[in-house]
Amino acid sequence: MGEFKVHRVRFFDYMPSAIRAMVFNRKTERLALARADGSLEIFCFADHYFQEKVIPGRDGRAVEALCWVGERLFSAGLNGEITEYDLENLRPRYTVEAYGGPIWTISSNIQGTLLAVGCEDGTVKIFEVLEDRIQFQRNLDRQKGRIISLSWHPDSTQIAAGMMDMIRIFDAETGHATHRLLVERGVGASKSKEVVVWSITFLSDHTIISGDSAGKVQIWDGFTGTLVRSHLVTKWDVLALSVSHDESSLIAGTSEGTVIQFQFLSPTVNQEDKEWIRTRTFKNHSHDVRALAHTDTAVVSGGMDTQLVVRPLLDKVEKNTQESALRKIAFPHRNLVCCAKKAGLLLFQYPEHLEVWRVGESDVHGKPGDRLPVKRKPEKLIQLKSKGEDHICCSALSPCGGWLAYSTASGVRLYRLQYNNISITKVSRLPKELRWAHQLCFSSDSSKLFASTSNSSVVVAALNQLECKYLHTLRPKSGSRQPVHLLFASEDGKWLATANTDCEVHVYNLHKLKLHCTVPVYSSCPTALAINPATSNLVVVHADQQIFEYSLVQKEYTEWSRKLQKQGLHFLWLERDTPITNIAFNPQNSAHIILHDMFMFCIIDQSLPLPGAKTLLYNQMTLKSLPEKERIQHSHAFKICKNFQNLLCVCLLEDHSLVVVERPLLDIMSQLPAPVRQKKFAT
Repeated sequence: MGEFKVHRVRFFDYMPSAIRAMVFNRKTERLALARADGSLEIFCFADHYFQEKVIPGRDGRAVEALCWVGERLFSAGLNGEITEYDLENLRPRYTVEAYGGPIWTISSNIQGTLLAVGCEDGTVKIFEVLEDRIQFQRNLDRQKGRIISLSWHPDSTQIAAGMMDMIRIFDAETGHATHRLLVERGVGASKSKEVVVWSITFLSDHTIISGDSAGKVQIWDGFTGTLVRSHLVTKWDVLALSVSHDESSLIAGTSEGTVIQFQFLSPTVNQEDKEWIRTRTFKNHSHDVRALAHTDTAVVSGGMDTQLVVRPLLDKVEKNTQESALRKIAFPHRNLVCCAKKAGLLLFQYPEHLEVWRVGESDVHGKPGDRLPVKRKPEKLIQLKSKGEDHICCSALSPCGGWLAYSTASGVRLYRLQYNNISITKVSRLPKELRWAHQLCFSSDSSKLFASTSNSSVVVAALNQLECKYLHTLRPKSGSRQPVHLLFASEDGKWLATANTDCEVHVYNLHKLKLHCTVPVYSSCPTALAINPATSNLVVVHADQQIFEYSLVQKEYTEWSRKLQKQGLHFLWLERDTPITNIAFNPQNSAHIILHDMFMFCIIDQSLPLPGAKTLLYNQMTLKSLPEKERIQHSHAFKICKNFQNLLCVCLLEDHSLVVVERPLLDIMSQLPAPVRQKKFAT
């Protein structure tokens, strides 16, 4: 492991945005979450919680609530609009103005035929869900205060609405309010201080459960409108509620960072009557828990500390298995860093701007493990702010460092860089085919730009001085409409590999500008891919941690790949809970595959035997401390180093030095402004 000079980069100050809302689709096992910057992320829980898709944010588009209707995703926000998203092209499909002021909540009936939104002006507005749009149907009885939370009864005949100091029950057919449930302010609370009903859920037995700013979870009888039970769970706010599909378990998220579970149980062994009893408290967040989802086996939570936490319920899963492990997802499952290896430059992608840095230099040689003095410190050369309101969805820097491209939902922009005298010039005319892109990359000689667009297709453009000319559009024969999330151009300029969220991997011949082959489809989504420049073998790693090597010349899996699948990967490798996000190759040894996830860096040496099931999968730092004889006994193909934190990118420069980009541990307190509780919004 000590064969590289390593640039340890820790100045990519990327900070994820706070989680504002989330919703789980039980049929597709996908979780959609919205962040404070307006971006949306979709995770496939059936495929090892992989972050399949990201829809970039937009200035002024703060999403307050989310809702699945079948496989269609809707959001509502304080801009007063309802948005449906195009999950194939990763952008808003259309927006509808509700004309009720800011929208605080959105909810659909169980049949998926109607949407209800709660508005600032005190109205609950009902929209009919049509095949290609939504259409306003009617308003329910207007109330004096804003509607903060909504929940449909499972039979779609009634709607419960949380407001200031009260809950209203509406007849969904007539639109009239039938009950008014007054919420207590709590012991010692000022009479002038309003109580906000932040969240509400309507159960099939007509029980209503509410969470409020007085720190209470309250159980109500929906038939009579009377309070059955009140649980004081925090001194501050109960911000979110979520109930299990079978309605036997409820979770509540608080502004103290705790998640509290209630279960519908009999208080004593011999008693048949059941009631809602507080059973567990989980403390996995440092700040407000703004959003919750209750799956069949886990509690999913997110909030101000930006982390998505999946906490398995141990009474629902087998203990000491991968499914029982706690997961914390902090960073995107894709690269935000691009390396111009011939120029020694790094491109950092932030939501609203890009930064180009030159890595530092040292002219001193030392022993493995030495820290070398820096002759020239890292230098920020360019900071480029994106144009318009749309946030950046992808970016790329050419290997020579002379071209920079990025895309938003509204278009692709291309720039010519002169990094020696630090100048940047925009390429004014781009081909009409380069309207927008999901992914961008340059050819190894920087003469071509590749942009993945709709229907898994890739646009190829030729670059020359300040010109960009359209050459061809590469299309897969599968006809997939899913977006390409991985794009890789080979060193020799012959191959381009793509992967989409249908789990398809296509390889194109760039000399002939046509499809060369399609790798056999594997059930798990690819998380990283690369082509070995020495062998023209494609290496693909999937969300379930499986590794495949495919010969592009023979159009079949290599002997090494077949051997790996026959023997199986080490159980400790498969139990890792963060996906491999980058693959590279050692130019001095074609048998070395370099890859990493968020916490681990690994070199797979294909010339060494694979680790067996009983082999100790040592960390290289631990292995280094062993006597030489014992160290040789434990030698195998997987050389792993774990002394990293939040590892975002590993890339090789032309001088064979290794650039390792890390993000220091998240310090949320230093990043956030002085805490402003949402309960103060009334002022």
